[in-house]
Amino acid sequence: MPARPLKPKLIVPAAAQAGGSTQGARWAAACIDYLRTECHLAANSTAAYQRDLRRFCQWAGTRFIPKLTVRDLSDYMGWLQTQKLAPPSIARHIVSLKIFYRYLQLEGIVQDNPAELLGTQKTWERMPEVLSASMVQRLLAAPQPRDPFFRRDRAMLELLYATGCRASEVSGMHVRDLHLAEKYCLARGKGSKERLTPLGEAAVAAVEDYLKTERGELASVAGSPPPWLLLSRGGRQLRREAIWELVKRYARRAGVPTAISPHTLRHSFATHLLTGGADLRQVQELLGHASIATTQIYTHVDQSRLKKVHSQFHPRA
Repeated sequence: MPARPLKPKLIVPAAAQAGGSTQGARWAAACIDYLRTECHLAANSTAAYQRDLRRFCQWAGTRFIPKLTVRDLSDYMGWLQTQKLAPPSIARHIVSLKIFYRYLQLEGIVQDNPAELLGTQKTWERMPEVLSASMVQRLLAAPQPRDPFFRRDRAMLELLYATGCRASEVSGMHVRDLHLAEKYCLARGKGSKERLTPLGEAAVAAVEDYLKTERGELASVAGSPPPWLLLSRGGRQLRREAIWELVKRYARRAGVPTAISPHTLRHSFATHLLTGGADLRQVQELLGHASIATTQIYTHVDQSRLKKVHSQFHPRA
């Protein structure tokens, strides 16, 4: 968060303290507005923080937030565990609390930040769900002519797997971001970071087929020419939620695990590249990861390649 001079601590009237729940909700809303307008956080990030702070205000109830201690906040962490939240979710709630209290400090509402004393939630490394190459092939072939917009859906699935893009990146992709003759596209990731991602022949063919047929039909419904590549029935941007629903639908049809999501294709993209011999740094660039530590989880997913290397080169294998 950008630095801003601290304001003198406000004296909050007793009436405001009595209405702690309402006051806390107002402060949380102001914090989210600050993150959105002054910090320019991505919409997905602010939405996640907003959900976390809404849950915190629900727990706080009539408690007066500026008077909460680190022991109170530790009780809140315990309450989150009773809500059956996964460790990564609780870790994000801690981050949300720290940001919220920093904002309250900037506004002079609190002098000390008890949230800074909260320990980082210990999270175990979860292995991402990965599809085999044959499962991916079945999924990509699942859209059929009987489906209303099967060419769009096939292009969507091909893009997810060919590029390793997130659902939000594919959803926000514009037609001008495609360079089909050169076989690459522009993806806009977290924090509006841009990266170039290669496209394979199958993805190029599927996108070209969609552009020549269904996209014109979908675009004609809109009042003005829409910039997005993937369009909804109403000619608007195909939302990431819709992409998630379509992936689930075709997963059921293809007979692959229905617990998958668009991110499963991203995990599969990275794992298949590493299994095929790609360099970890190259995969990091393709995924748009800021840190290679994030990419390293994929080195633990498929141990078959490491076993093969060991048996081939170790003198006593």
